[in-house]
Amino acid sequence: MSDADGSLPLAGRLCYAVGHFLNDLCASMWFTYLLVFYHSVLGFQNTNAGVLLLVGQIADAVCTPLIGYESDRTPGCWNYGKRKSWHLVGTLSVVLSFAFIFNQCLGCDSLTPQWASLTYFIPFIVIFQFGWAATQISHLSLIPELVTCEHAKVELTAYRYAFTVVANITVYAVAYLLFHTQSGQGGDVLDESLGPADIPVFRNLAFSVLGIGIVLSVVFHVGTAEKRHDVGQRGAEEGSARKTTEKNDEDEEGERRPLLPRPPSSLLQWRCWLRQPSFYQVALLYMSTRLIVNLSQTYISMYLINTLELPKKFIATIPLVMYVSGFLSSFIMKPVSKLIGKCLTYFVGLLLIMAFSYWALLDDKMGQRVYGAAVLLGAGSATILVISLAMTAELISDQTQSGAFVYGAMSFTDKLANGVAVMIIQALHPCHTALCCPACVWFYHYIMVTVTGGVAVVAALALCSILIWPIKIRARGRVTSDSPGVN
Repeated sequence: MSDADGSLPLAGRLCYAVGHFLNDLCASMWFTYLLVFYHSVLGFQNTNAGVLLLVGQIADAVCTPLIGYESDRTPGCWNYGKRKSWHLVGTLSVVLSFAFIFNQCLGCDSLTPQWASLTYFIPFIVIFQFGWAATQISHLSLIPELVTCEHAKVELTAYRYAFTVVANITVYAVAYLLFHTQSGQGGDVLDESLGPADIPVFRNLAFSVLGIGIVLSVVFHVGTAEKRHDVGQRGAEEGSARKTTEKNDEDEEGERRPLLPRPPSSLLQWRCWLRQPSFYQVALLYMSTRLIVNLSQTYISMYLINTLELPKKFIATIPLVMYVSGFLSSFIMKPVSKLIGKCLTYFVGLLLIMAFSYWALLDDKMGQRVYGAAVLLGAGSATILVISLAMTAELISDQTQSGAFVYGAMSFTDKLANGVAVMIIQALHPCHTALCCPACVWFYHYIMVTVTGGVAVVAALALCSILIWPIKIRARGRVTSDSPGVN
């Protein structure tokens, strides 16, 4: 099948790609600024700030496979597709909860105990993570349903990630403008440390994120047509297939019978995925990829402020450089993966990540040279993330009826691993107050080296397993429509 046969038109690709824009905007703020906001702005202790992020990651990890399972089972609301129905539910949940997370709790002041503030924020975080998971899983599950060609799946994933990068660029650009506006109103604030005076900056950033995301979510729902697979249509197709089978059995008994009932006999239910070795290979690769991307994004701000001792404007400019380089690299992802294959393309991304890790390890006072290191980290992160998603789509292949479960399971490992990793890092932090001591300099230095270079080694091992045992569905995992326990 040619690319043209399996690809969407340009307008369809763009409408699909912006469907995750709100999620990407919120995720950018969540991973980049959550710890900074609660620790440096609101003055939470390191462990309490880590608890909030852990609660969010656990809520996301629990909701993701459950939503994936329900998304595969439910037919959708009215004449709306089942994926778009869950996407709409998720979008509404995110819109109603996210603004409360990046703001001071209502009625709180400097005398409010931190446990009371934690109690206030946790419900909003749980609702936000439920909505985020519903939007993510439904959006990813549309890829193997909208396109069939493998290169078209990589292309659609690259478009999706390109808008992810645009979303991150948008967040950091707006953050820079807000910091700059604050500086113009209150003196040379950009060179000072973060504090309670920055609460309006993060609140206005959250409102800006929601406004932009809502508009593009509407574009997705209007411009993306989900294929309907209702019961009546499926029953008519199966009835037609049975009639054809009976007729051909009379003409050529036994010779063509095994070929005709193939469609209903090749479906994989969610239990069968748990018996597929490739399922665990891809899960390990995806988890390692997300650990590199998310943890580096989470701690880059702390690294810039505490280790490199740069002004706070760099928590907007350096992530911006990272995602601009990622945006540019996403455009060459399809031709490169088509030329050398997905595995080698992923390996190239890992080499860029490791180059950043060694640079950060050896140059602990890099200063302005951090811009060059940010380019390496941004391009490498974009490469491994796009290819890991493409490998997940390759694993699902034509098993779209259970695709949401696969994406949900992959995301479960990602969210749980990220939450546990952040909590461990926060518990090991040498300072337990809002003020950092000199030990923070080396602490964040080695955190950035470990979460990039160390986890990249794990990702390389997962990649080697895929090179030795390629992704494929083993026959023993297939379930026929007549097997016990199949709905």
